[in-house]
Amino acid sequence: MDGTILVADDDRTIRTVLTQALSRAGCKVHATSSLTTLMRWVAEGKGDVVISDVVMPDGNGLEMLPKIQQDRPGLPVIVISAQNTIMTAIKAAEADAYDYLPKPFDLPDLMKRTAKALDRKQRVPSREEPVQGGDTLDELPLVGKTAAMQALYRLVARVMNTDLPVLISGESGTGKSLIARAIHDFSDRRTLPFVTVNGADLADLEGPARVLARVRGGTLLIDEISDIDEELQARVVRMMDAPGEHVPRFMATSQVDLSRAMEAGQMRQDLFYRLGGAMIAVPSLRERVDDIPLLTEHFILRAERDGAPKRWLSEDAQKIFRAYSWPGNVRQLENATRRLSLTSRAEEISRVEVETVLGNQPEMGQILRGGSSEKLGDSVARHLRRYFDLHGNMLPPPGLYTRILREIEAPLLEIALDATGGNQAKCADLLGINRNTLRKKITDLDIEVTRRRKLM
Repeated sequence: MDGTILVADDDRTIRTVLTQALSRAGCKVHATSSLTTLMRWVAEGKGDVVISDVVMPDGNGLEMLPKIQQDRPGLPVIVISAQNTIMTAIKAAEADAYDYLPKPFDLPDLMKRTAKALDRKQRVPSREEPVQGGDTLDELPLVGKTAAMQALYRLVARVMNTDLPVLISGESGTGKSLIARAIHDFSDRRTLPFVTVNGADLADLEGPARVLARVRGGTLLIDEISDIDEELQARVVRMMDAPGEHVPRFMATSQVDLSRAMEAGQMRQDLFYRLGGAMIAVPSLRERVDDIPLLTEHFILRAERDGAPKRWLSEDAQKIFRAYSWPGNVRQLENATRRLSLTSRAEEISRVEVETVLGNQPEMGQILRGGSSEKLGDSVARHLRRYFDLHGNMLPPPGLYTRILREIEAPLLEIALDATGGNQAKCADLLGINRNTLRKKITDLDIEVTRRRKLM
């Protein structure tokens, strides 16, 4: 890399590590703990890229972005932040940041992004009208610091001011409709209606016309598109193709894999490809266990604002929360947390109280026994039985064998790679497979491999 990097962060360790890493890569680095100093450097014409924290002793890094763009149009700014909510990613995008990374961030990833910023010849002009977001998203449980959620935040920030249709997939309770609402509320259509419909709203011949009249060029969300029969799917296709002065933005949610449903003839190809302009997969709570403490704290504080007593989870109670599978995802976690906030006898919520709330729910028996005696095969069998039970009298979508193997294979490879420090030769030896086979699986499963340590 060749260029001058301006680093602004009040954490001395981060300034030191970034200075050393960027200097070794061939860059000149100016580092400061003050936004005032950073803005002076920018005004003086110093720097080819800025890396800035959000919360600083003398101000907010995001609030300085418009001034930086005014003084130095085209200067890339990479925002780093410990504020792990979707609001930070959206505000960074709306303030025209070049990129956004959460703390703790991956140092090689940040170096890669910095190199791309240095290569950038010209920035996309800022939008004339900034988004005036309300307080709505502060109340939504779109909170998380895990890599899965941060990737989701960045994708939402990228698609919100486009006109692309959006297909949002994920299990029940993961927050699919909240993601759709967030995209609308921070888009250029935010002053127009946001309308959610299902198959019943489109059932009669006049249904589509009534729906379009309600939307008036805003955003139309079709809830659980997979539950709509083929005839109604055809109506949605005609709605999307219909010319008009006030064409809405189309979004849809689905709990099932629509590509599999399409292969099975349960989903029209033309509708699938029309809705798939941007595809957002919302991770289950099992895929982001490290976010459970953040979410729990969020819900406890919300309960306090609603009049519940001050509460917190004991260490043993937190272990139960992390070990539980949460088949109802974030919605189930919220309900359990709010109930504990109201019913706990003391300020500290005990393990016994958590067991009482979750005791009659799936998988608690194994957790209460410590989970040490159950074989992996038994655990997988129980998971599969619950999966089939969730479909009632209907069979799951075709392709189950491949999907289940993928779900088991991906975490196995990720954990093995993490245990071997990202060394693929060691990982292949550990797993007992050919190194080329491992490489192909890493590519097919879209697994990110990191050879270096994480930065605090």
